[in-house]
Amino acid sequence: MDNQSGWQNSALFYQIYPLGFCGAPEHNDGVTVPRIRKVAQWAEHLEKLGVGAVYFSPIFQSDAHGYDTRDFTRVDCRLGENSDFAWVCQVLHDRGIRVVLDGVFNHVGRGFWAFQDVLEQRESSPYRDWFFVNFGGNNGYNDGLWYEGWEGHFELVKLNLKNPAVVDYLLDCVGRWMEEFGIDGLRLDVAYLLDEGFLCRLHDFCKGKDPGFFLLGEMIHGDYRRVMNPRMLDSVTNYECYKGLYSAFNSMNLFEIAHSLARQFGPEPWTLYKGEHLLCFADNHDVTRIWSILNDKKQIFPLYAVLFGMPGIPCLYYGSEWGAPGEKHQGDPALRPCFQAPVENELTRWIGVLARIKAHSPALQNGDFTNVVLQNRHWVMRRRAEGETVLVAVNAEDQPCTLRGDLHGSARELLTGETVTLAGSLELPPYGTQILRME
Repeated sequence: MDNQSGWQNSALFYQIYPLGFCGAPEHNDGVTVPRIRKVAQWAEHLEKLGVGAVYFSPIFQSDAHGYDTRDFTRVDCRLGENSDFAWVCQVLHDRGIRVVLDGVFNHVGRGFWAFQDVLEQRESSPYRDWFFVNFGGNNGYNDGLWYEGWEGHFELVKLNLKNPAVVDYLLDCVGRWMEEFGIDGLRLDVAYLLDEGFLCRLHDFCKGKDPGFFLLGEMIHGDYRRVMNPRMLDSVTNYECYKGLYSAFNSMNLFEIAHSLARQFGPEPWTLYKGEHLLCFADNHDVTRIWSILNDKKQIFPLYAVLFGMPGIPCLYYGSEWGAPGEKHQGDPALRPCFQAPVENELTRWIGVLARIKAHSPALQNGDFTNVVLQNRHWVMRRRAEGETVLVAVNAEDQPCTLRGDLHGSARELLTGETVTLAGSLELPPYGTQILRME
C-alpha cells in the first residue's frame, strides 16, 4: 500500500464489528474457527461502494464482546488464527482498501493474563502496578481485592497508562500488528479517557514506523482538539454532528445540523475545527441504526447526501448501506448482527454514487464550508477548494420546493451529468438532492 500521509481524508470508511459480523458465539468458547475469512467474501461489495478503508472493531482474544481483551497478540479464536486475519488484510490491501484496527487501551478483560497474575499472586505480582488495585478492599466478584473498572463495569479492568511498562507492552503489541497484518491505522477506544502522555508516545511510535499511519480517537463530548492535534491524534469521531444529523431530519429542523457544521467549520475565524477532517457517521456499533431511528424512511436519501457532502471522513456501519434495522434498547447484539451476504438495493446504489462523487471532488474532500440557503426543510451548503466549488442541496420533505438565494452561474449536476444554469434559484423534488459543480 502507498502509505501517503493524509490518505484517510479522501477515503470512505466501512466499520465491521467482527464478532457479530461473523456470527461468533457471544462468549469465548475456546474453539478456533476461521470465521474472519468471511470478510474477504464481501470485498467486491466494498469495492462497489467505493470503500477506501475497513475499520474493524476489536479482533483480539477477549472474554466476550471484544472490548474485554485477554491477549493483544492473538486474534480471537472465535474469528480464527492470526494467519486468517493476515490473509483478509492482504485481500483488502490487494484491492486498495486499507485496514484500521480498534485499539482498546483504556481497559482489559478480567481474563487478561497480567490481571490473572495479580489475582493469583496478589501483592507479589510483578504486574500489580499495571492496574489500580487496593488489596485491602473487595469487589462484586469476591476477589478479595478492589480495582478500578471502566465506568463501574468491573468486567473491564482499567489499565495504568502512566506506568511505562504498560505503555511499552502496548506499543510492542501495536508494532506487531503493523508488521504482521500491515495495518494502516488505529481507532482508539474511549480516547477521551486516555492519558495524554500515552497518546504522545503512541503518536511518536506509530508515525516513526509509518508517517502515513492514521490515528483516530473516540470522542463523544468536550473539545476535540484536546486529543486531535499535531502531538497526538489525526482525527476524532464527530458525535456532535452524528446527533445533529438524525435529529435535524426527524424534527424537520435542518438548522440543527447546519449550525453544528457552521460552528465547527464555518468561515468565521473563531470556528472550532476548520481544516480538520473528523470521522462522520450516521450510526455505529453503539447506537440505534439510522434506518430505525429515522421517522420518515424516505429521508434516508437526502440524509446520506448530507453525510457525504459535509466536511469530514464518511464512515458506513456494515448493513446500514442497505437500511438494516437495529435498536439500542434491544441490547448490543441487536446492533451487531450477522448478515449472510451483502444486500444491494436502491440505497446501496445511492451511497455508491455519493461515494464516487466525493472521491473525485477536491471541494467535498478538503473544501471550506458555508451555508448558502438554510430553511427548516431545505438546505444548500457550499464547499469550496482551490479550483472547485460544489453546492449540495437537499429537500427533507415530501413536497417539491424552490430554493432562492445566492445561486448563480452555470453548473454541472454531478448526479445526472446535466449542465444547468442557476439564476437565483433551484428546484428540488420531494426528498430530492442536487450536487452542483459550479463552472
